[in-house]
Amino acid sequence: MMEKETKFKQTEIGMIPEDWEVKKIKDIGNVITGKTPSTIVKEYFSLDFPFIKIPDLGKSVYVDATEEMLSKKGAELMSSLRLPKDSVMFLCLATIGKVGITKTDSFTNQQINSVVPDKRKVTPLWIYYFLKNNISYLESLGGGGSVYTNISKSKFENALVVFPKIDEQERIAKILFSLDSKIELNQTMNKTLEAIGQAIFKHWFVDFEFPNEEGKPYKSSDGEMVYNEELRKEIPKGWRVGRLGDYGTFKNGINYLRNETGDTDFFIVNVRDIANNKLLLKESLDKINIDFKKAKEYLLNDKDILIARSASPGEVSLVLGNLEKVIYSGFSIRYRLNNSNNFLYFFLILQGLKENLLNFSIGTTLQSVNQETLKNMKFILPSNDILKEFNKAIEKIFDKTYNNLIQIQTLSQIRDSLLPKLISGKIRIPLEDKDND
Repeated sequence: MMEKETKFKQTEIGMIPEDWEVKKIKDIGNVITGKTPSTIVKEYFSLDFPFIKIPDLGKSVYVDATEEMLSKKGAELMSSLRLPKDSVMFLCLATIGKVGITKTDSFTNQQINSVVPDKRKVTPLWIYYFLKNNISYLESLGGGGSVYTNISKSKFENALVVFPKIDEQERIAKILFSLDSKIELNQTMNKTLEAIGQAIFKHWFVDFEFPNEEGKPYKSSDGEMVYNEELRKEIPKGWRVGRLGDYGTFKNGINYLRNETGDTDFFIVNVRDIANNKLLLKESLDKINIDFKKAKEYLLNDKDILIARSASPGEVSLVLGNLEKVIYSGFSIRYRLNNSNNFLYFFLILQGLKENLLNFSIGTTLQSVNQETLKNMKFILPSNDILKEFNKAIEKIFDKTYNNLIQIQTLSQIRDSLLPKLISGKIRIPLEDKDND
């Protein structure tokens, strides 16, 4: 059957299909603004009800609280602000736009406005994807001057939402949620693979239970240990102590002005990229325009390791793949190995350095990292045979993690391409095919 051509109509929020509706948020659900109860009353917090805060949003479609839980007493005092399952939460202060849906009955803090949808009119997933696709429109409703965007409850509940009939909402949301679910599954798998890799590293190089010549755990099978004066502890016989500066070179990143322009477009790694990702692909990075002559000495190579200098000092990422025209910011340090064959070992060593770096920081917290500190960081260097065996053991885990990352990037690009077209009605999903999935 030939698909009927979609006719559009002009609305306050732009062109939409003629058979779609425009309503204020308050007309399709109840809006609730969160609140933080007094922390003086300690019994407000226990393990009874999820209390969702800003860091919890944006990690997945359906949100679990990761920090605090509200007690039964706290929930009773805040009963009018209780969000039922399937409420849609939206961050409305400062950097707005984080969205999530409650998995269970929950509470939020005051920076989050939430919609308890009338499911006869709209589905939670439709509101979720509509809000994600219309950040600029929602930002335009905010006030508070040039520093912060603040969308009050009144402005939020009077914001407009566009939607088709329920069956088409479900059809569209199913496509987008399927992509998001695959992305989240790969992200979860990568976290598991990362934990496995770190566990193997610890088992071999901290507990010294790497396989001996008979395939048995070295230390617990009476493998010979020798006291090392530099580390003040025993290490396996034949192993040495090295310093990072002897096995690679460090270089601080490029400093540039926010409004700087030049003759070449570059991808740039910022500290937030390092803090949020163990592995980095250039497709996920911001772009800047700067003179090639200035930037060329900061170009990255495959298997370079980046360490955050400040903001998130000590966080580490590995850059991989096609890195043409990829540079790194001045708030980070690049570590380039003289021999990249053992890059996974050095990467895992550096991941464990954040705690060690606390001993070199000024004051009681780690404030910054510098090259001299990194060059002098000590580590245990095993025999070449053990390193080769470790590379074999970890390579499959690493390859799977990398392939998952590529798939996440591809799925994200597909979702981001489809989202505005599906939510605006520019792409219609034929409802007559609904039973043929």
